[in-house]
Amino acid sequence: MEELEHTCPHPRTKLTEPAIFTEETSCDCQAPHEKLTISQARRGTPVDRPVRVYADGIFDLFHSGHARALMQAKNLFPNTYLIVGVCSDELTHKYKGFTVMTEAERYEALRHCRYVDEVLPDAPWTLTPDFLEQHKIDFVAHDDIPYSSAGSEDVYKHIKEAGMFVPTQRTEGISTSDIITRIVRDYDVYARRNLQRGYTAKELNVSYINEKKYRLQNQVDRMKEKVRTVEEKSKHFVYRVEEKSADLIQKWEEKSREFIGNFLELFGPDGTWKQVFQERSGRMLSYALSPRESPCNSPPRELSPLRSPSPPSPPTRWHSARPSPPTSPKGASASISSMSEGDEDEK
Repeated sequence: MEELEHTCPHPRTKLTEPAIFTEETSCDCQAPHEKLTISQARRGTPVDRPVRVYADGIFDLFHSGHARALMQAKNLFPNTYLIVGVCSDELTHKYKGFTVMTEAERYEALRHCRYVDEVLPDAPWTLTPDFLEQHKIDFVAHDDIPYSSAGSEDVYKHIKEAGMFVPTQRTEGISTSDIITRIVRDYDVYARRNLQRGYTAKELNVSYINEKKYRLQNQVDRMKEKVRTVEEKSKHFVYRVEEKSADLIQKWEEKSREFIGNFLELFGPDGTWKQVFQERSGRMLSYALSPRESPCNSPPRELSPLRSPSPPSPPTRWHSARPSPPTSPKGASASISSMSEGDEDEK
């Protein structure tokens, strides 16, 4: 294959750098553009230049569905240079409808997508052969659903017939129309939010009555939030109290069981106190049955100062010991008669 001179200034060197604008570079190839087939592009030929893939769209409210489509376009071939065409506000409002983002905002959003190598502002609505030749485009990437617009059933029909169309897959569940639908559906919520953030009713195109209604609803929501916060704090406090109470009751139960166990151990049927009492009772009983003798050298008992000493006993007149008490009635009478005789003799 004949080598062709193809110079494109400002090659992409860093992933962090934004994509360039076509107007600033105006990549003008001197050699004629060689047409490639998809099979050749997938084999990585030509070796002297990347395969130039073009993807266009509105890209309003740039989201993950847009990024995934561009990622697929970037990875179609081993060596791909991705050019993204963005339609202007004038064309978009004419053929599709009003946009949320301006064309400058949409251009800048595309420049900072990691898969984009070059951004083409004010892209045409319908791709012409002259446009494809001017920008040396090898293939056009888009989802294969027929795109009816500008009086055509499919604006990419002639691209498909020329063998230059490469399909990508749409991401279900996300689109610009879906996002706008959410905003319209929850309009009151977003209006109230922006009023609360400092936007005026005039900026939001909200009537005087609706403004007052939204502000009142904001106040009610704040009160509900405060009540909810108080309830959550109260629940947390009650939970803490219950937790502490459970711990305290558990400690009380443990202490009670310990006290009861100690009490039974001391005063139970086989407790320590019963043994001590039995030992003391045994000692007291043995002491009562066999009392100890007083020591011989014990000090004399002192008389109480309040009691007077007893008078000395008279001298004993009988030298003999007193007779022992009689053991019989006859002996008792004999002793009495002898005592009377002694008294008579003394007289």
